[in-house]
Amino acid sequence: MRRPQLPRPPSVTRPRLLTALTAVAVLTVTTAASCGDDDPDLALASAARSQVSEVIDAPATVTARAASTLSAPADGTLVSLRVQPGQQVKRGQVLAVVDSPSAQQRLRQAKQALEAAKRAGRGVSTGDLTGSRRGTDKAADEAFDAARKAAEKIADPQLRDALLTQVTSAQRQYAAAARSADQAVRAVQRGISGLSSAVGALSAAQRLQAQQAYDLAKATVDALTLRAPIAGVVQPGGTRASGGSTGGLAGLLEQAGGAQAAGIDPSVLAPSQGGSPAGVDDAVAVGGQVSAGTPVLTVVDTGQLGLLAEVDETDVLLVKAGVTATVELDAVTGASYDATVRSVDVLPTNSAQGGVTYRVRLALGAGKLAEDEPAPDPRPGMNAIVHLRVREAADAVTVPASAVFSADGRDAVWVVHDGKAGRAAVTVGVQGSDLVQILNGVQPGDRIVVRGTDQVRDGQEVR
Repeated sequence: MRRPQLPRPPSVTRPRLLTALTAVAVLTVTTAASCGDDDPDLALASAARSQVSEVIDAPATVTARAASTLSAPADGTLVSLRVQPGQQVKRGQVLAVVDSPSAQQRLRQAKQALEAAKRAGRGVSTGDLTGSRRGTDKAADEAFDAARKAAEKIADPQLRDALLTQVTSAQRQYAAAARSADQAVRAVQRGISGLSSAVGALSAAQRLQAQQAYDLAKATVDALTLRAPIAGVVQPGGTRASGGSTGGLAGLLEQAGGAQAAGIDPSVLAPSQGGSPAGVDDAVAVGGQVSAGTPVLTVVDTGQLGLLAEVDETDVLLVKAGVTATVELDAVTGASYDATVRSVDVLPTNSAQGGVTYRVRLALGAGKLAEDEPAPDPRPGMNAIVHLRVREAADAVTVPASAVFSADGRDAVWVVHDGKAGRAAVTVGVQGSDLVQILNGVQPGDRIVVRGTDQVRDGQEVR
């Protein structure tokens, strides 16, 4: 059972709302202050120059570069399995062989029909032309429908697309030949042309249909030899969420498609079928029966791991390609991994909390443990938290985040001059978790109230 999704951290929960004063020591020595009532809850600090970073936290999942599931193209038996689970394979390598008597039988029938069509073209009377055309059209429609259904079950996307294109092209060619046959038939019936031209056109249409049926049947038989469409690591069965669930890490892929939960970037995932129920090994053993579409093996390319993060709409405009990040994995306590943003999706998705989020794709780098030792390589599907460093400012005028409050629709701080507090409107720049950059309104060395800002009044004496 997968661990539940981590609660989404507030994406930079705008620092002015924070109350902890953890950065005071970075600025200056904090001094207790009192007002006329000797209130011990007030504290002052000095604005200073320092470096500040704005970080956005987002939940993420480790993803593989690509994955492709090899499925049986027809009903049959798995007669050969030439790889073991976990084995590294090359693109084009033979992984398994399926024996399908039904596919072989269709190929033999298609071959016989093709040979018969090539011999046809003589001995057809004028009266037979219309009936023969109707029979040819019906047979062609059935053959094309069967061919398209068979092609759609091919797992290899390139082979599948090629076969579907071939079917469409064959239909167009047949339609053109059929129109020629119709014109010839009408010409014969009107006495304009001879019987031979009509018979020739009809025979050409029959031959074309038979040739296409044969080519598709042969392609299905050829596909019974399963070859790796990509290089990677082999695992039995198809891609699916752990435990046989069709759900995934909520919110990361339309609240969950199994591809995301399985640790696969959906943009590089080839079509696949679901796996067996929980507690059942979905591996097909040699000698086992398979039906058309049964997933036999999946090849996963783990050469370059990535991350698929979910960033809230309020923060996503700060995230750009090239932004660096640090990553924490649930599975590797104390380890920190490097990552870099590759792209930000244009279209949004709904998060598990019901808000609008955008997927951010990152390249995952190496990790280190607390002892500066290399961290183990993660596996696709592992949960992570990504800390995106979206903005940084060096030698900036900074104050603790707790000093900034909102007044009359603007950010402000309490500045103490000659022992009296005055409200100063400020413009906030980079917002860190503890420190915020002040672009104007405060100068380095200014004494400001950093605790108890809600208890101060304009002009109040602060000793």
